[in-house]
Amino acid sequence: MPSAFDRFAALATDSAPGQEVRQSTGDVGALMRGEPMAGPLVDFSHGDVDAFTPAPGALEAFSQAVEAGGRQAYTEYRGAADIRAALAERLAVFTGAPVSPDAGTIVTPGTQGALFLALGALVAPGDKVAIVQPDYFANRKIVQFLGGVPVPVPMDYLGTSTEAGLELDRLRDVFAAGAKVFLFSNPNNPTGVVYSAREIRAIADLAGQFDVTVVADQLYSRLLYDGETYTHLRACGLADERVVTIMGPSKTESLSGYRLGIAFGAPSIIDRMEKLQAIVSLRAAGYNQAVLRTWFCEPEGWMANRIRLHQAVRDDMLQLFRAGGLPTRTPKAGSYLFPTLPDLAVSLSDFVRLLRHQAQVIVTPGTEFGPHDHSIRLNFSQGHASAVAAARRIVAMAQLYRR
Repeated sequence: MPSAFDRFAALATDSAPGQEVRQSTGDVGALMRGEPMAGPLVDFSHGDVDAFTPAPGALEAFSQAVEAGGRQAYTEYRGAADIRAALAERLAVFTGAPVSPDAGTIVTPGTQGALFLALGALVAPGDKVAIVQPDYFANRKIVQFLGGVPVPVPMDYLGTSTEAGLELDRLRDVFAAGAKVFLFSNPNNPTGVVYSAREIRAIADLAGQFDVTVVADQLYSRLLYDGETYTHLRACGLADERVVTIMGPSKTESLSGYRLGIAFGAPSIIDRMEKLQAIVSLRAAGYNQAVLRTWFCEPEGWMANRIRLHQAVRDDMLQLFRAGGLPTRTPKAGSYLFPTLPDLAVSLSDFVRLLRHQAQVIVTPGTEFGPHDHSIRLNFSQGHASAVAAARRIVAMAQLYRR
């Protein structure tokens, strides 16, 4: 009989983003006896928040919260009421549908916290959960940890340039076969594609038809490139009780270190999330919550400049990868690239280790996001010059170990 602790094996954190210290040298043919390439270490497994100035006013808001003491430290489990009220107003304008500050909003320890709480509120052992493939590395792991059954829905992100490429017929089949929860990120992590209005409306229609609850991770929905349009699922007619949206200030605003997330939507689900949060972490850190007073309140032009800087890094790296024979879909939002590697003479895991120890570049293997053993994910929210130099080293390594 399987042990209750077996579910922890599926979490497999050694290659997860930010775990570069776990990527041991091993031997790999004495690291293929290659000479290390010159260049500073660049960690693409997560964004470099030091490369961009944090959103103005965040530190001041945090300091004021510290001075407020217990009044800010010990908020309601779902977050300070005045902060939720301000957030609800801003998020309603941003997403195009009303948000209830009391019944329909919760502040969490990061969007990762919101994701765990939402799935914990929705998934029971044996439940089928539809998950896009590829998508955020934690989605499948959390579902499995909770005893749910992940059912993949492929996304042909390289087969189109105008949509995400979600296989909607497959999604319909999965819903018809009994999946009651659908989880997806938009913009997609790891590819950076944005779902078209047609795809989002189809998701809403199918969820309504088959009585499915949708968890929409919209963490990077503010960082849109090239005049890209964005359709919010919650504004497409899906019943309020059928959708929870997750957002928060993170790499976009260089505020990742405050670990803040916001989930809003179905009151019954938010209520269960609060009950779970009360025994997991009590609340998002009280002083940190105050930083949310600055969110969506950046000075005029600040976000446009942040987008321009990221797009410049994106464009230069895309050019290098494509010229070097690594097909890469153009991200329409967010800060992720998901290049396809050529056929290599080494395994993907060994190639990732070789990148780390020969080229001074840390990436996340594509296998964290599904059966993508010819891809790597890079968070290009980095200093421009160092990111481009590291991309050149990746191309050189791909050529060096090409079969």
